[in-house]
Amino acid sequence: MSRRFDAMKQFHPGIKFLFFAICFLGKINSYCQDSTHHIPTPDTSVKVPPKPKDSAITKKTVDTTKKKSAASKAALRSAIIPGWGQAYNKKYWKVPIVWGALAIPIVTFSYNVEWYKKTKYAYTVKYYNDTANFANIDPKLQPLSPEALKTYRNEFRQNVDYSVLAFLILWGLNVVDAAVDAHLKDFNISNDLSFKVKPWLPSKNVAGISLVFNIGKNQPKTITSLR
Repeated sequence: MSRRFDAMKQFHPGIKFLFFAICFLGKINSYCQDSTHHIPTPDTSVKVPPKPKDSAITKKTVDTTKKKSAASKAALRSAIIPGWGQAYNKKYWKVPIVWGALAIPIVTFSYNVEWYKKTKYAYTVKYYNDTANFANIDPKLQPLSPEALKTYRNEFRQNVDYSVLAFLILWGLNVVDAAVDAHLKDFNISNDLSFKVKPWLPSKNVAGISLVFNIGKNQPKTITSLR
């Protein structure tokens, strides 16, 4: 009996330590369970407002879209009716210029078509020696020979083609001018233009002159000359 008591007495410090460890872990577990009950659940009924977008980026995107749409609208209007795109851009003084430029090939086209028909008819009559229709030839063409009439006929026919080509080119330039004006309508042209000359000393052994250009709100541009 004394031996058993001595054995239990030898294991007594270890049992005591194990007992305290179990009690300590139980306290920690109960504390953690109590703390989880106090965590508030998120309220799903409250809606979080969306993050506002960057106003600068939004404004820039809208402005770019406006520029593109304005240019396309002006080009489309000028393609339909010459001068309409210039009026859309409020460049009213360009409208009579566009009409006057397009009127030149129209007039030359009509003139060349008319004389092409006259020379063609005169050449046919004289080539086949149709004396019955000789009086129907224009008085200015009656003295001319068939060879001369043929040359004039070919020249007037060529001028008709040139008149059509000039009309198409001027029409296209009218569309391009309207589109470019719409793009440059909101272009910032500042009066803050300056030119400065100042010395530049990057190191003790090198000297030079720098030229600084200030254009509007852009960053100054420097051109350095070393010596």
